[in-house]
Amino acid sequence: MFLSWLAKHLAAYLSRQVAQHSVPTSTYEALERALQPGDVLLVEGDARISVAIKYLTQSTWSHAALYLGPDAGLGTSEDGEPCTLIEADLEAGIRPLPLSFYRHSHTRICRPVGLNEDNIHALTDYALSRVGHQYDMKNVFDLARYLIQTPPVPARHRYKLLSFGSGDPTRAICSTFIAEGFQRLRYPILPTINTMPSGDPNCTDCIREHYRIRQTSLFTPRDFDASPYFRIIKPTLEDNFDFRAINWADL
Repeated sequence: MFLSWLAKHLAAYLSRQVAQHSVPTSTYEALERALQPGDVLLVEGDARISVAIKYLTQSTWSHAALYLGPDAGLGTSEDGEPCTLIEADLEAGIRPLPLSFYRHSHTRICRPVGLNEDNIHALTDYALSRVGHQYDMKNVFDLARYLIQTPPVPARHRYKLLSFGSGDPTRAICSTFIAEGFQRLRYPILPTINTMPSGDPNCTDCIREHYRIRQTSLFTPRDFDASPYFRIIKPTLEDNFDFRAINWADL
């Protein structure tokens, strides 16, 4: 009971905004036009927990949401807007929400390549089955240990105090929730690659590669950005960008 109370209040503390540095790099309309079902939307957050995640992962991105589109059956928001995203929120758990929730955020679209309609349906079914699951509070306590201003270890070793996620299948953090969905499709994010001799008698130097799935609790938002298997989509460029049309002030 006490731990549950503590986790609730700690989650509320870590969710508070501490600064407003996030600046969108495209218009909301361009972002909306560019997104496709299956895309991963990375977000630069400005809450306390966002600052910790960005520091620990040395990345701009502190949060990830999965875009499934207006026809995915995610329902509507209180304002009647179709929910098109699904995410693992620190306080609310896994929830659907409209794209406009991140209207004023700096975002990046990471797109898996080659998914067919059946893959999208499988990804959607998986995401819907997880709605209502809780956020992994072990992750919250780990981040709280990082946020202690004077931990009893040197600053350069502070990141070693953390281990993302508990591995409980009924709980998740934003990136592990999404990673599990893609790995169910056998879609690579950052797999472990082992090499071994090919066994070809005509090529003694040839090797073959074996891909192994990484444990989902090890994934962070930046991994979708770093993955060689996700295409980075920039909404401004998708809108037939022409640099000659820019209205420069000095001209």
